[in-house]
Amino acid sequence: MKTIQLLLLLVTVALTSCGNPNPKTEATTETPETVQDEREFYQLKIYSFSSEDQVATTDDYLKNAFIPAVKKQGIDKVGVFKFRTSETDTVQKTYVLLPFKSLEQFKELDQKLMEDEEYQAAGSAYIYANYDNPPYDHIESIVLQAFTDMPMMKVPNLDSPRSERIYELRSYESPTEKYYRNKVDMFNAGGEVKLFDRLDFNAVFYGEVLSGPKMPNLMYMTTHADMTTREQNWKAFVDSPEWKELSAMPKYENNVSHADIWFLYPTEYSDY
Repeated sequence: MKTIQLLLLLVTVALTSCGNPNPKTEATTETPETVQDEREFYQLKIYSFSSEDQVATTDDYLKNAFIPAVKKQGIDKVGVFKFRTSETDTVQKTYVLLPFKSLEQFKELDQKLMEDEEYQAAGSAYIYANYDNPPYDHIESIVLQAFTDMPMMKVPNLDSPRSERIYELRSYESPTEKYYRNKVDMFNAGGEVKLFDRLDFNAVFYGEVLSGPKMPNLMYMTTHADMTTREQNWKAFVDSPEWKELSAMPKYENNVSHADIWFLYPTEYSDY
């Protein structure tokens, strides 16, 4: 009897499907593979200076030679930010943030710039600086890949004066690679990225560091109209029920061993 009932049920399902030639299906616009393909790569270049002449030479190079040249190579937007010095850190720095569609594009950029005659002419004071008068003290380069929950960089939605804006760059180091992957998961699957978005942190990027001096670590940049807004936003984050629940989960314990925070502001010629 059970066998007959099962056969009747199967026949009914088959007839129902045949009677509806256009059965309703859930449309899926993104797959894990699609998101993986969309994830940008980033280079963060940090220039350190010991004189105002160095700062001026590098600013002129970035604004009039470097940025126009990289845009010809399909890099639409470039971020250039100044470090807010403090009593404990007086070294002037400029941060340059570049998005790439692939590591191949990143690898080819320097060679293509050297083949660009307009770039060479516009940036000659920087490019051909003498050994005893360099335009910077040193450059630190960090290569990252975007998080799955924010695969592409975004321009902040801010209208305050650029000099007042707070661009907060953070680096979270983990004790081991396993804990690092756990912290990245906390941002993606755990919902930290979504919480920052809900609270209007205006993130520019979240990135997994592929090469840098403080691995294993992740880095991300959020933006705020001014320091007062920044303090209010972080208070809302810490007090939110989502963060209280997430930070109390045993599976996310001990995944950050050290955190660095840098306060920046965008130059007038920065796209971000």
